[in-house]
Amino acid sequence: MKTAILSVGTELLFGQITNTNTVYLSQQLNLLGFDVMYHYTVGDNPERVAEMIRLAFKDCDLVLTTGGLGPTQDDLTKEVACRVLGDELVMMDDVLEDLTAYFRKNGRQMTDNNKKQAIMPSRAKVFRNDAGTAPGFALQKDGKYIVCMPGPPREMTRMFQKNVVPFLRKMSDDVIYYRMIRCFGIGESQLETALLDLIDNQTDPTLATYAKEGECSLRIASKRGTQEEAKAAVDEMLAKVREIIGDYIYSCDDEDLVQVVCRKLMEKKLTVASAESCTGGMFAAALTDVPGISGSFQRGLVTYSNEAKMDELGVRAETLEKYGAVSEETALEMVEGLKAVSGCDVCISVTGVAGPGGGSPEKPVGLVYIGLICGERKLCKRVQMRNVSRKWNRHYAVLSMLDLINKNI
Repeated sequence: MKTAILSVGTELLFGQITNTNTVYLSQQLNLLGFDVMYHYTVGDNPERVAEMIRLAFKDCDLVLTTGGLGPTQDDLTKEVACRVLGDELVMMDDVLEDLTAYFRKNGRQMTDNNKKQAIMPSRAKVFRNDAGTAPGFALQKDGKYIVCMPGPPREMTRMFQKNVVPFLRKMSDDVIYYRMIRCFGIGESQLETALLDLIDNQTDPTLATYAKEGECSLRIASKRGTQEEAKAAVDEMLAKVREIIGDYIYSCDDEDLVQVVCRKLMEKKLTVASAESCTGGMFAAALTDVPGISGSFQRGLVTYSNEAKMDELGVRAETLEKYGAVSEETALEMVEGLKAVSGCDVCISVTGVAGPGGGSPEKPVGLVYIGLICGERKLCKRVQMRNVSRKWNRHYAVLSMLDLINKNI
């Protein structure tokens, strides 16, 4: 069923609130087998809200709205939806009882304008709000459905899962199953080119590529009559994809690279330490964002200056003078020193030119060297990044460190 999502609220247009509702609903609706065709955002203006609903219904049979169901005068989504679908508003005693009980339970006084929220379209299927005061509802006319939910994400998500999902399941005969394949070390255009034969001949499952700061993803989706059929089709396509780009895949479950690496470290009970120069502790910060990593991550040193590299890691002055701080030789001495002081199973170092200045023809901005000791293996990887910005260079360096660990533990 073709579906549109309409977000109501002037604060969204002003950029005062990030619209997370649309992302959430798009993901959930796709899983339920609904084709999300449009996203609309409109301010608290009844005529424009009505115009957007009519516009959406020109190409869609289902419109989901969020926002505009509160007790104040600018909350008019309910009234507009009722008018567009040719219904009338009536006081619903059972909804009023629920509202009264909610305020009594929370020790609050219910004002007269809160009673407005118990006035609903006469034909509406009402959805209770377990996390707030604004009920939601579904209304239909001539095969067109509108589902209206409150704007606060906590209220919307609970109402959607508890009330709206069961309602929508009765309207869809198909189920969509998909997997997000995460890749590092290959660009989106390269990924598409590698998979062009599969993409050109796709019917179901479908493949779509996405770029994301320093990495890219592949979505494999299938719409079938049952979850089992859809999953089998996706898994069969995934096997074909692995044969082509398997070396670049680090997750088939939409995990971040740091999550994959930390899980491996914890499962294998490996200890890890880091010595960072150009990334300034970003690698250590990424690891410590993952719950439970304290059992593996032992220490993170930021040795930004040459003096720190010598004092903390034992890098030789002759090495720095002859090869420079940004060199394979320095990266290896950094990781060797880190191994000596930490004794960890996995030791990693990084040194490079983050920019925007400081580069040279021999060592351009975006060049980094990553040293790694993992068990008996010792290696150094040279990475030359395209110079986007200092922030991007540092971010990509951390991803490169994680990728190197992931492929060697």
